[in-house]
Amino acid sequence: MNRFNSNFTVEETNLLSIYMTGSKEGLVVAMNAALPFMEGEMRDFAARTLEKVVCMTEAEFAGLAVYPADEV
Repeated sequence: MNRFNSNFTVEETNLLSIYMTGSKEGLVVAMNAALPFMEGEMRDFAARTLEKVVCMTEAEFAGLAVYPADEV
């Protein structure tokens, strides 16, 4: 397993797969745009997941394998 993937839970990886645009910047923009439409625990979960992505370097993000659970 890629060491960067080990920083994310299956649930976090599935969330990232929804907003994956092919670039770190695109994913961050897409998730930030969606946050106001989320409520409660989902918003908190998404914000925590997004923070992990923001803290990654571009090289770490490039090594991140994100696929929906049903495609693995």
